[in-house]
Amino acid sequence: MNTKVTIAGVTLNNPVMTASGTFGSGMEYSDFVDLNRLGAVVTKGVANVPWPGNKVPRVAETYGGMLNAIGLQNPGIDVFVKRDIPFLQRYDTKIIVNVCGKTVEDYLEVVERLGEEPVDMLEINVSCPNVKEGAIAFGQRPDSLYDITSQVKKKAKQPVIMKLSPNVTDITEMAKAAEAAGADALSMINTITGMKIDIHKRQFALANKTGGLSGPAIKPVAVRMVYQAAHAVKIPIIGMGGIANAEDAVEFLLAGASAVAVGAMNFVNPYVTVEVAEGIEAYMERYGIEDVSELIGAVEE
Repeated sequence: MNTKVTIAGVTLNNPVMTASGTFGSGMEYSDFVDLNRLGAVVTKGVANVPWPGNKVPRVAETYGGMLNAIGLQNPGIDVFVKRDIPFLQRYDTKIIVNVCGKTVEDYLEVVERLGEEPVDMLEINVSCPNVKEGAIAFGQRPDSLYDITSQVKKKAKQPVIMKLSPNVTDITEMAKAAEAAGADALSMINTITGMKIDIHKRQFALANKTGGLSGPAIKPVAVRMVYQAAHAVKIPIIGMGGIANAEDAVEFLLAGASAVAVGAMNFVNPYVTVEVAEGIEAYMERYGIEDVSELIGAVEE
């Protein structure tokens, strides 16, 4: 049985990875999860300088999920290169660095710094819905997405994955723009903008007022968007959004994703990523599937 998948020339041992912002760089989870069992670890967002994030409260529970307005808090590229990359190099897993910024120049600075580092791919986060600066605009307008993708591609030494926002009218338009600008792959979806109000205090549950909705509640939207994008572009897609178990992951593969990322459920069950990887293997065995690639886009039309 072959569970390996290749994305933009990078071969993963299996199609399961972590979703950025839910797993740190793996250090917090390494007591629970054998990182060698994951196809890749996708790091929390890394900026050119330390970011303090948004004011608290920054997290709120909702039906079937959670809202977060962390604001991409991170210690910056200097700490990441010194601390996180050496840690991840100890494991037989691919390293995908999520890159964030407030301007195109911010993104390019991080991309250039990572050019000589032993990381396998870059995931460019232009779709975070809880950063007040212009990041979300890059991911919501095709022309802006095309521009930042093409500029990143000119500087990047590693394959570039563009992380798409679901907060758009037509996801295929965005997917096509990223592909036309040279993106090597897409990851989708990021969180959906949401809001919660405490009716007793008559206050917003988040200091930011709005935040990104993640968890099982968004899975049907994510599956639909992955399916649409897979039929609109030829580059591989990493599917995510509400994956809680192997059945959810297989659903994304059938919709056209070449790999999957598990996010919010890491907070509920720290073992979930390995359980998903093992569950995909069990599914393949049950249905006599020799190669996981047979599942990609295999939903009957």
